[in-house]
Amino acid sequence: MKLIRAFLAISLILAVSACGFHLRGQITSLPFTSIHVIAPPGHPIGIDVERAIRVNTNAKVTKKPEKAQAILQILSAVNEKKILSLSIGGRVREFQLGYRVSARLLDSQGSEIAPVEGINVTRVLPFLDEQVLAKAAEEEMLYKDMQADAVQQIIRRIAAIKPQ
Repeated sequence: MKLIRAFLAISLILAVSACGFHLRGQITSLPFTSIHVIAPPGHPIGIDVERAIRVNTNAKVTKKPEKAQAILQILSAVNEKKILSLSIGGRVREFQLGYRVSARLLDSQGSEIAPVEGINVTRVLPFLDEQVLAKAAEEEMLYKDMQADAVQQIIRRIAAIKPQ
């Protein structure tokens, strides 16, 4: 009985792999084989973009811009926080958190391939005075999540570019 189950399992695996089935991954095909990332100093978005390109795309990240086919220049990355609603007593009940990134893509000669594009990501943070410490940690987590979303949007926009 065990031999039959093993044979059926192996047959199923071979049949599935033979039909071209593969798990849905996030490997994105970029129109460039090498890319250099320039980001604002001290901001973690540059490191996150480089990591996402290495892991999720077919392109290589170069340390020197002259060795890259394209240069991704992240011009700014800004966190924003606005009051969204107040209680009857005038206390804050919700904040709207925002994350804005502007970036452009250049070729190796410095000519613009894709113009400056802005990416805006927002989240709503409910707020209670009794949970100040927990809400501060949640706010930081939401900013990291928004940054990860912005990085994925940048990669998708680069992938959508058709080089001339």
